[in-house]
Amino acid sequence: AKEQCQRAHFWVLVAPERHVLYRFSQKHDSKAVDRLLAGYKGYLVADAATVFDHLYTPGDIVEVGCWCHARRYFCKALSSDPERAQHALSLIRALYKVERTIKDESRKKRQQARLEKSRPIVDAIFQWCDEQAAHALDGTPLAAALRYARNQRLALGRFLEDDRLPLDNNISERNLRRQVIGRKNWMFLGSDEGARVNTIFVSLLASCQLHHIEPWAYLRDLLCLLPSWPASRVLELAPAFWQQTLQQQDTQQRLAANVFRAVTLIDHAPAT
Repeated sequence: AKEQCQRAHFWVLVAPERHVLYRFSQKHDSKAVDRLLAGYKGYLVADAATVFDHLYTPGDIVEVGCWCHARRYFCKALSSDPERAQHALSLIRALYKVERTIKDESRKKRQQARLEKSRPIVDAIFQWCDEQAAHALDGTPLAAALRYARNQRLALGRFLEDDRLPLDNNISERNLRRQVIGRKNWMFLGSDEGARVNTIFVSLLASCQLHHIEPWAYLRDLLCLLPSWPASRVLELAPAFWQQTLQQQDTQQRLAANVFRAVTLIDHAPAT
């Protein structure tokens, strides 16, 4: 019904090995990005959406490009220019092959391998892109692929600076699928407050998966602890720190004294 339903947008932030955080905004614009990343400084692995561009000018946030997005453009060019598209894809594939061989190495060895093996591949990719740019017809998928890669040259090469940086932002793409699949089932969230609650719980569930924590037991104990938990220590209850917090004597005493948790445990006790 007109004026009764409106579209909103989900965002996901992944702090590797720590948190998966979801947010929503009514608009997909730079103001939403500013609220999402308020106070953040450091590397940002993202696609080349223009809503992020203003973040990189001050220098506090450093853009890291996504090779998977670059690859998609060349995939789109396969049907119209298969030979050149395949050549670009083979070079990108070589980058990922290097990453697979060094994923279990130490930070020092990963950085060394990237400089020795990946840097020459990156140089070859952009040299080839520069050569082909003059011969690609405007408006073709290949021209779009070359333009994207060349415009993102610095960002796409950023992973060579720090071994912690990934080649792509696929980790956030995979986590965003939770909401993509979910919205097919929910269809509506009811209100802005409903969307906020959704992102809170999905953040907790996704972070539980990241840290291999059983989600039902986590949410049960979390809701038992929250009412009396010091606000200054609330981050200790995040999935990233849950195992350490759960081992503390104070936490165990709070849980043992909670009558609601005791009743829940009785309800789930195995039948004898």
